[in-house]
Order: sequence, then C-alpha cells, then structure tokens
Amino acid sequence: MIDINTLSITKAREALKKGEFTALELTEATLEAIKDKDGEVKAFLEVFDDAITQAKEVDKRISNQEDLPLLGIAIALKDNMLVEGKEATAGSKILKGFKSPIDSSVVKKLKEAGAIIIGRTNMDEFAMGSSTENSAYGVTKNPHDLERVSGGSSGGSSAVVGGGMVLVSLGSDTGGSIRQPASFCGVVGLKPTYGRVSRSGLIALASSLDQIGPFTKTVSDAELVYNVIKGQDEMDSTTINEDTYPTNKSFSKTIGIPKSFVESDGVSEEVKNNFQESVKKFESMGYKIKDIELPHIKYSLAVYYILMPAEASSNLARFDGVKYGLHEDGKNMIEDYFKTRGKGFGKETRRRVILGTYVLSSGYYDEYYGSALKMKNVITQELQKAFQEVDLIMTPTTPTPAFKVGEKTNDPLSMYLADIFTVPANIVGMPAISIPSGFSGKLPLGIELLADLGREDNLFRAGKEFLGE
Repeated sequence: MIDINTLSITKAREALKKGEFTALELTEATLEAIKDKDGEVKAFLEVFDDAITQAKEVDKRISNQEDLPLLGIAIALKDNMLVEGKEATAGSKILKGFKSPIDSSVVKKLKEAGAIIIGRTNMDEFAMGSSTENSAYGVTKNPHDLERVSGGSSGGSSAVVGGGMVLVSLGSDTGGSIRQPASFCGVVGLKPTYGRVSRSGLIALASSLDQIGPFTKTVSDAELVYNVIKGQDEMDSTTINEDTYPTNKSFSKTIGIPKSFVESDGVSEEVKNNFQESVKKFESMGYKIKDIELPHIKYSLAVYYILMPAEASSNLARFDGVKYGLHEDGKNMIEDYFKTRGKGFGKETRRRVILGTYVLSSGYYDEYYGSALKMKNVITQELQKAFQEVDLIMTPTTPTPAFKVGEKTNDPLSMYLADIFTVPANIVGMPAISIPSGFSGKLPLGIELLADLGREDNLFRAGKEFLGE
C-alpha cells in the first residue's frame, strides 16, 4: 500500500527507479487519497479522467530507461492554468465550460519532465481573494481544521498537498496567493523572481505581479519543480534568462529582520512567538540576525491594492460573453455585455474591477495609480539597499493562523490585511518562500524568507537547513 502522506517527490522518484512500485500504482494511490480526503476539503474542481492513461504511458517510458525529474509524479494545477482539451474557469461562472485549445508553457514543461497532470484545483475567482471563499464553485476547507479556510487565492492547490492527496501542485502568486495558503496548510510555497517562470497560458489577474510557483512538502521538492518550470519563453516577453541577475555573490548567512514591520498591529501573539522561536533556530544554526529599517514597506499593501485592481480591470475586459464562456442576451450589444458580466462575475471580482477602473479614470490616474507607481519605486530601492547588507529578509508569512470560514467575508479590508507580509515580494519582483515553522494548536504556522532578485538559491539553502533536509 503506497501512502502519499509519507512520500516526497524525491522519495517517489527513487522508488519508481528501483521498481518498488509503478507509475500506475502511484497514480492509483493518489486517486484513492483524493477520493478518501477531498469529499470534505473540496479542493479539486476536476480530477482528469485520463490520469490512468497518462500513468500507463509513463510506465512505458520508465521501462525504456527514461529518467526525467518528474517522471511518474502526479501534479495538480490551479484552475487558471491552461491544459489542452481541459476546462479552465479561473474559479468563475463567466468561464464555465471553456475548454483550452492549448497547453500553457508551464504545462508543456511539466509534460516534458514526465509529470502526470491529475486535475485542477479550486481558487478565488480570478485569483481575487485570500481564503478561496470567492470561488463560484464553493469553499475549499483547511485539511487541518475543516472549520477554517485553506487560504487564497491558491487554496485548492495548498490543500491538496497539505491534505496528503498529491505530492506537488502549482499555484499563482499575485500578492501572496502561494505563500499565504502554504502557511495556512503547513506546506512549502515558492514565489519565484518575476519573469523566472512563463505566464503564457496563465489566466491573468495583474500581469506585472503574477508569478507561477509550486506547493510541495519539502524545500528540496520545491527547488526541483522550480528548475523544471523556470526559463525564458518566447511566448512571454517578460521572462528572463539565467544571466539577468548575478548569482556570484557569496552567502554570508545573514538574515535581516524589519522589527517594526514584524510587530505591526494585527499580528497575533502566537505568530509573534513562533517567529521569535524561528529566529532563535536560525541563530542556533550559525546565522547572523540583523535588525534592518524598511520605513516604507508598510505602504506595500496600499500600493498593491491600487496597482492590482487597475491591472485586473484592464485584463478582465476581455471577458465579454462574445468570444468564449458565459453569454447573456440583452436588447443590444451593450446590454449583452452588462448582463454577461453582471451574472458571470462574483461580488469580489466586481468590487476590484470597479476600484481598478476608478483609479485609472481621468482626473484620478495621477493621484492614485501614478502615486502608487512612485511608492513602488521607493520600496524597491529600499529593499535593494537592504540586500547589500543581508542575504535574506525574514517575516512571518501571515499575521494570524488560518481564520474560520465566513469570519472575514463581510469585512474585505480585514481580509486584505492577510497579505501584509507577502505583497512586498510581488511589488518589487523578488523571490520569496513560505516554510512551515510550527503549529498553534493544530493550525500550521509559517515563516517567509525574501531574497534579492534571482537569488532563489539563497531561499533553498536556508529553507533546507531550517527544515533539516
């Protein structure tokens, strides 16, 4: 009997090489784990009916002595990544029934690496949310406590790994949508440097902020998947090559702590205590801890909630009921458009589209959007300066453990504050990782490490040492 809970990608690959079990047996065990556990968690929107066929093909490749990094490993995808011939709705009614004519660039790379694409996971509609309560297809629960949220917007992808259903999943991170749910579900979540992973075939929220990354059980597994999916792509002009950022700087084992930021209002005592314990653990491992001042980082959330809705209002204009997805008939084309978007978009999506359209409107553009871009540059310079003195910056991943389902749905501002520690990485494009750091009762907690542009290697090194890998 194969126990998905006790496996990592690395262990599974070793067992497949040795012939301890086949890809078909591993896939069958994965499907059984999903069947046993997902009934209450509700993380999957669809388990693909060709998973067994894919596994049989992989076994043929293994018998031909092929050796690829993800050969035989089942991977779940957030519902905003396109897979040829499969539905992709971005958690929205407006795209229900849309089947993709192409594979996204990350899916092509996963298939080339031998992965089995097993299904698509639930998410906040168009990645707008921090709890997966904004999905048109229901709420995904936290596998550690079914009364609590799994985080968002990639809540389904974090829950399937945290709940022991699959070994790896992919999510997208616009303001913390990989790292925050990773913390809530007790798994590793990586947001790479902006441009490291192609966004071609990712249904966009905010194009200057979105980045695809993995959820895994170990930092070693996250590094493995990152190495598969990264790389320059002619289908995405924002992707960068390996030489864009220098990686020859030595690693001095110095971690910066922005003390005033970490002690912000709204950070729970249990999170603060866990953070201090994590600092001590790094010190015991020979790391130098340095207090750093980041006076403008506290404005990151305000900057994010201007830039992200502005880009979203532009990106979501394409969902008009004409080309694909939901269509509602009106008396004329304008009424078609209003009816389709009114019925197809949920409340949070409408809120952000309206907000984004407002900050881009004549008379308010400079006051809001222009000012946010100026502050983005200030925060970027501040962090770049800090990384001249430290290798990593450490904060809690989230201000609290996972909150209860329904607790914040009527208070969007409170929900937005869940992203306070994660949004700076997206604003400046730097890589960041959330790693499990303990529990509050049965609820997981996480710490976040932020590195300089292109320095994922520092995140992997420190993360593996912290988890004892």
